[in-house]
Amino acid sequence: MESRVLLRATATVTGVPQLRRPIRAINRQFSTASSSFTAFAKPIGSIGEGGNLISGRQLRPLLLLDSLPEKREILKPVRAAAAEGGDSAGETKVGFLGKYPWLVTGFFFFMWYFLNVIFNILNKKIYNYFPYPYFVSVIHLFVGVVYCLVSWSVGLPKRAPINSDILKVLIPVAVCHAIGHVTSNVSFAAVAVSFTHTIKALEPFFNASASQFLLGQPIPITLWLSLAPVVLGVAMASLTELSFNWLGFISAMISNISFTYRSIFSKKAMTDMDSTNVYAYISIIALFVCLPPAIIVEGPQLLKHGFNDAIAKVGMTKFISDLFWVGMFYHLYNQLATNTLERVAPLTHAVGNVLKRVFVIGFSIVIFGNKISTQTGIGTGIAIAGVALYSVIKAKIEEEKRQGKTA
Repeated sequence: MESRVLLRATATVTGVPQLRRPIRAINRQFSTASSSFTAFAKPIGSIGEGGNLISGRQLRPLLLLDSLPEKREILKPVRAAAAEGGDSAGETKVGFLGKYPWLVTGFFFFMWYFLNVIFNILNKKIYNYFPYPYFVSVIHLFVGVVYCLVSWSVGLPKRAPINSDILKVLIPVAVCHAIGHVTSNVSFAAVAVSFTHTIKALEPFFNASASQFLLGQPIPITLWLSLAPVVLGVAMASLTELSFNWLGFISAMISNISFTYRSIFSKKAMTDMDSTNVYAYISIIALFVCLPPAIIVEGPQLLKHGFNDAIAKVGMTKFISDLFWVGMFYHLYNQLATNTLERVAPLTHAVGNVLKRVFVIGFSIVIFGNKISTQTGIGTGIAIAGVALYSVIKAKIEEEKRQGKTA
């Protein structure tokens, strides 16, 4: 903006012949500097040459002007005036959040934890009066898909185009996501939330096994050793869990396997899309995958007495409201988890994910008053500690590999 003001002033002065000689001298100084700058500077509008464009406008030409001594001298009075006026067009003001980025990151972590805890609590409360996990899983995805479609319609974010090639690589990811999501909800409906999350702590063990035996990627012995307490802890917790049943246990294990395969397919499905668009497309595909089983398995029961029983217990308004909000919390906490991963290092995110599981287990025990045996409590603690150790070691190994490639 400063350079534009100065050049406009130059043109105005040149077009007025009645001005006195001192002003003409200044004009000649401006003209000389302008020609020097023109010979020196390249156009900055080209993205390929490092230029920056937003809506076709060049950003901060002042950076190039500063490299010329004569221009720097001329711009000093203008800068001083702009500083006194409190409105500097050429200088970027750093806001409060820009000075303290850790506050933004902390807010992301807080919202991730908060939404996840609220989702798990509300989800379990729904299952206490409406035990139909296949249908509720469809509602989770349906509300998220509607949210994505509305966001696309207003351009927040702008919808990324998709073609058959991208669709082919996203379908396996979405199918695994759908299976893992449904089986997780079957487990949530069958056993205590804390027990399901304890079983799901075994997911790193399945990931390591798949990497070693399916992908042929060697796993360091330190990682295998860190998984030993995870397996031991889950076994201890399962043996004395008061809410244990085989449906909940097996469903949680299938969920672990499904999400493991989702991770494998995700590595093969790298696209240029941003994470928000990728998750939106996966949610849409997963919705179509979950719908037929829900209709086949629970459809007749829902039409016969499922909906009527739920409405009789809590009323139509609360029933619809609970389903809407549990779907919204499910979508938002998954999106926040992705956004948080983009802001922090893998190690920080791994530790944060472990702490999230601790929060969910702790709050679910307090809210629902679940009674757990001493052995279950100790086993859960050992399993969580093992997951934390595994996450730290794995993140450090990945960081060393990344540094080795850049060196």
